[in-house]
Amino acid sequence: MEHSSTAAAPGRIDLGVAYYPEYQRHDRLETDLDLMVEAGITTIRVGESVWSTWEPREGRYDLEWLAPTLDAAHERGIRVILGTPTYAVPPWLQVAHPEIAADRATGEPIPWGARQEMDFTHPEFLARAERLIRAILDRYASHPSVVGFQVDNEPGIEIFHNDQVFARFVATLAATYGDVDTLNREWGLTYWSHRLQDWSELWRPDGNSFPQYDLAWRTFQADLTAEFIAWQAGLVEEYRDPAQFVTTCFQYPRAALDDQRTAEALTVTAGNPYYGMQDRLAIEDRRPTTEYWTTSGVPTLFRQGDRMFSSKQARYLVTETNAQAIGDSASNYPPYPGQLAQAAFALISRGAALVEYWQWNTLPYGAETYWGGVLPHSLEPGRVYDEIAGIGTRLKGLGGLLDGYEPDADVAVLWSIPSKHALQFQPPFRMPAGDEGDPYERIVDAFYDGAFDSRAQVRILHLGQAHALGAEELVRRYPVLVAAGLYIASDDDIALLDDYAKAGGHLVLGPRTAYADTEARARHQVAPPGLADAASARYEEFSNLDAPVPATGTPALALPDGAAAELWIDGLIPEAAEVLAGYDHPRFRDFAAVTSAPSGAGRVTTVGCVPTRELAAAVVSHAVGGTSPDGLLADPPAAVTASSGTLPDGRRVWFVFNWGWTPATVALARPVTDPIGDAAHAAGDHLELSAWATAVLVGEQIHPESPNLGK
Repeated sequence: MEHSSTAAAPGRIDLGVAYYPEYQRHDRLETDLDLMVEAGITTIRVGESVWSTWEPREGRYDLEWLAPTLDAAHERGIRVILGTPTYAVPPWLQVAHPEIAADRATGEPIPWGARQEMDFTHPEFLARAERLIRAILDRYASHPSVVGFQVDNEPGIEIFHNDQVFARFVATLAATYGDVDTLNREWGLTYWSHRLQDWSELWRPDGNSFPQYDLAWRTFQADLTAEFIAWQAGLVEEYRDPAQFVTTCFQYPRAALDDQRTAEALTVTAGNPYYGMQDRLAIEDRRPTTEYWTTSGVPTLFRQGDRMFSSKQARYLVTETNAQAIGDSASNYPPYPGQLAQAAFALISRGAALVEYWQWNTLPYGAETYWGGVLPHSLEPGRVYDEIAGIGTRLKGLGGLLDGYEPDADVAVLWSIPSKHALQFQPPFRMPAGDEGDPYERIVDAFYDGAFDSRAQVRILHLGQAHALGAEELVRRYPVLVAAGLYIASDDDIALLDDYAKAGGHLVLGPRTAYADTEARARHQVAPPGLADAASARYEEFSNLDAPVPATGTPALALPDGAAAELWIDGLIPEAAEVLAGYDHPRFRDFAAVTSAPSGAGRVTTVGCVPTRELAAAVVSHAVGGTSPDGLLADPPAAVTASSGTLPDGRRVWFVFNWGWTPATVALARPVTDPIGDAAHAAGDHLELSAWATAVLVGEQIHPESPNLGK
C-alpha cells in the first residue's frame, strides 16, 4: 500500500478512533493503521490511559514505546491527538503515597482498582504528574504527526472530601465573605442554631443540610476541576506550536464539572457523547432520556451535540462515541445498520469537526471487555468497520465543504450549572422510575425535546454567554429564548430576561425560573420573581404530580394528543395575560397551563408545568410562528427530521434523517444538490429515504445580507 505523508485536507471533517497499541496482545501496528487508512480514518488519539507504561517505576521513564505508532501514523497521513495520562494513577504511586487517594466522604478514601481515584489537587500527585507531562511533551510535542493534545480525561467525576481540600474551601469562603458574620447572614445560619463564631466551626459537607452551603461547595469543586485542567493546559502551552490545539474530553454529567468555566483554558472543546442505539434511536422512543453517562432518544442525541457547542459557542471535537455495544457485559445493543452514520452526521450537523470512536478494537480483558470497538474480538473487519468506512467515504466526498459551517438555531435555551447543582440538592420532584438523570435536566429536556418535535433547532447558551451578547443581540440572533429550570438567578439575570422581551424577543418561561437568588435563597417576591409583571401572570402555590394531567387547548393554541403536565404544576394565575392552555382536572383547571402576554416590543409566554413533549412542541411551534423551521421538508412524516447549518458564502446545508424502519418519500420545498454524489435519493423535488438513512444536501447561495440567511 502507498502511504501519503500529508494530513487531512484543511477544513474537512475528521474521522477517528482511540488507538492503544499497548493494549494489544500481538504486534498489529502496520495492519491496524493500514485498515484505518482504507476506512478513511484520519485521526487517532493515543497515550492518555497508561501512566504505568510511560513511567513503570518512579523516575524511570519509557518514552520510546510510542514512537513507532507516531512514525507509522505520519507515514500514512494520520493525525495524532496526544494525551496526558493523569487520570489513571500507576500502582507504584498509590503504594508510595496512599495519601493522594481522594476521599469520597470525609475519612473514606476511594479504594484503588479503577481510575480517577486520586485527589488531583494533592502536591504529591501534582509534582509527579508535572514531571511526567513535561517528559512526554519534551519528547513528542514537535512530532510531525501530533496535531493536538488532550489533557487528562473526562475530569470532574468525584467530589473530594479530603482534609486539605476542605481547608481550601474554608479559605475560599473567608476570601469571598470576609467574616463569619457575613456568612451567617447570607446563608441564614440562624436556622437550626448553625451560627458560626469562627471559621474553624464550619461543619464538614457530609452532614450538611443547607442549600446555600451545598451550592458553594459544588461551585468550589467545579472550580478545582477547571483549575486542574487549566494547569495542565498551561504546561502544554509551553511546548505546543500555535497550530496545535489543546483540549480535554468532557463527560458532561460529571458531578464536579462546569464545562464553560473549564473550557476557558482550552483552544477547542471536546466531548464524549454516548447514546442508546437500536430502538432507542427510533423517533417514537419515550424511555427515560438520561442514564447518567448516556442518553436515550433522538432529541437527546442532538442535545448532546448542542451542549458540546455551548461550552465555547464554537465547533467541537467528538473524542469518544459508540462504535458497537456500549456499557457493561449485560448491555449488548449494537447499532442497527445505518445508525452509526445517522449519529455521526447528527453530531456533525450540530458542529462536530471530528467524530472519533471508542475504540479501535474490542478489548480481550479489563472493565470494558464488552464495550465494542470498531473491530470485534476477532480483530477481523466486519459490519461495523464497513459502516464506519462508509462514513469515511462520505466525509471524503464532502471534502472541505463544511469549513466554516455554523449550525442553525431557531430557539435559544439557557443553561445554568448553579441551577443544576441547586436542583440536585433540593429536587422539586422525584425522578420517574428508571430515569437516572436529575431534575434540572429533566425540566430543560422537556423544552428541548419539544423544540425538536416542533422541528425547531436549538442553540444552548450558558447564562454568561447570554449576558455577553446582551438583550438586543440575543433578539437579533434568537427570536425565541427559553428560560426553564433557571432556579438560581441574579438580579442581572432577571433584568436580562426582562430586557430581552422588551427589545422584541419572545421569552418562554418554564417552571422554577428565577425562584432563588445566587445564594439559593427563595426570593421574597411574587413568582415568577422579577418577571410577574412582564408575564402578566403570577403563582403563589405549586404542586407535585403523581400522574400526568391532560392539558386543554384554546383557539389560539391547538394541542395534540398527549399534551399534558408531568411531575410539577405551578398554580399559574393570569392577570392581563391570554390563556393559551388549561388543564382537564377538577382542581388544576382553576389554573392556566400556558399564558402569553405582550411585553414592550416582545412577548412573554409562561408555561406553568413540566410539559410533555407534545405540549412543549405546541408551545415552541406557537412561539416560532408555526411554520416549518427547517425550510426544506414539506409535510414530512414524524420519523424524518432535518438539521441544518450555514456556510460562510451563505449556502445552507441540510442533514436529513429517517429515524425508523419505514422507507419514506419526502417532498422538498426548494432545489438542493447532493455534494457527495451518493444521494439514495434526490430526484427532483422529492427525497427517497430507506430505513435508518441519512442524506446530506446543499441549497443555493443566499446573499449574505439577506434577512433569511440560514432560514
